[in-house]
Parts: sequence; C-alpha cells; structure tokens
Amino acid sequence: MLPGVGIDEMFVIVLVALILFGSKQLPELARGLGKAMRELKKATDDVKRELDLTDELRK
Repeated sequence: MLPGVGIDEMFVIVLVALILFGSKQLPELARGLGKAMRELKKATDDVKRELDLTDELRK
C-alpha cells in the first residue's frame, strides 16, 4: 500500500472519488489510469534498455 496512508485514509479517498465521479465512471477512470501506468512503465523500460545498450557500446 502507499506509505503513510492507512485504511481510514484510503476509505475517505475512495468515498470522495465515488462522490465526485459516480459509480459508473469510476471503473472507466481506473481502466484509463491502468493503461497510462502500463504505457509509462513500458516507456521507462525502453529508455533503460536504450541506456544500457549505449553503455555497452562505449566499453
């Protein structure tokens, strides 16, 4: 879980999200966030791989 965020805080965050976005939009938002996180992880892995290749070529 997130550091410094307990069960009570998570409950409040979920409750506020439900109030703001509604129960129908919340899964869509979570799906979009998941896709964005996957793309970010893929991009950072690609950059790391590129940097590793560059370092190997310099040796």
